[in-house]
Amino acid sequence: MLQQIRRSRLVLGGALEAAWQALAGELPTGWGIAEPANLPWSRRHLTDLAYERAPRATWTVVGSADRVALATLRVLRTPDGVEEDVTLAVGFRDGEKPPVSAVADLAAELTTRHGLSTLLAHLREARADLTAPPRFERPPVPFGFALGPAEVAEAGTDVAARPRLPATPVRLGSAAKPGYYHPLGDGESAEGWTAFETLLRHLRGAP
Repeated sequence: MLQQIRRSRLVLGGALEAAWQALAGELPTGWGIAEPANLPWSRRHLTDLAYERAPRATWTVVGSADRVALATLRVLRTPDGVEEDVTLAVGFRDGEKPPVSAVADLAAELTTRHGLSTLLAHLREARADLTAPPRFERPPVPFGFALGPAEVAEAGTDVAARPRLPATPVRLGSAAKPGYYHPLGDGESAEGWTAFETLLRHLRGAP
């Protein structure tokens, strides 16, 4: 996600908060430059740290006291402004249903308020506490991919709006500068990877 804002107005972490709220049902509670994330969550302090380290990249880990969720947030300067690269994992126990349907709305919010570049959402069968056992586990399966307005313009609006997929894409943002969310499946069938590959080839203009 890219933001071109002067330092006096720039406060990082908004996109991460939006994703955390949508997928975990709460806000993060801790952050730090290494695990455990034992500093109280503060977008202002995160922003100050990234500013002090610029132009070097800043990597942080973000956690929650109640909900099982963990994220990494990488902030770096680019020719276009400031980029936030977020990876968020949320654990769901037996009987809980992951909020797959909420991702399209999240992508819309990220597009209109946080300068979304791209978003890839996937599910995987694993431990709810997010720990990894010393054995093979099934890989994640993508179920949704979103492009922000700049990436849509680069690929071509007509191309992004008409993928070679069964599901109709969801337009994000304004009609003048749209983004698109592309459903890829239910996150359980390996066909999600086939759909994702098909979509990427289409966006890149491959035959």
